[in-house]
Amino acid sequence: MGNEKRTRARKARSRRVDKKAIVDGERRRAGGEDGKSQEIEGTISAVLAGTMFKVKLQNDHEMLAHISGKMRKRFIRLVVGDRVKLEVSPYDIDKARITYRLG
Repeated sequence: MGNEKRTRARKARSRRVDKKAIVDGERRRAGGEDGKSQEIEGTISAVLAGTMFKVKLQNDHEMLAHISGKMRKRFIRLVVGDRVKLEVSPYDIDKARITYRLG
């Protein structure tokens, strides 16, 4: 009996949180929409292990980038020479997240 009550209470708590998020009109993860990250374009110059890539920017700098979760989920393949859109965090400008394949 005790386990069922705990589970029921946990489910009720999660529903309350979800309703609150919907009412406030806020999203839990803002991603690139929060204005802090910067979007730039580059070309993949090398494919590394673990879905990591070396990306060459238009100003001839190279940075390390990984695929975003949505691209992994959709099995979007990237090869050397593909143009991609990157999202760079202001906290570490040497690393980026690949968010879109341009071609």
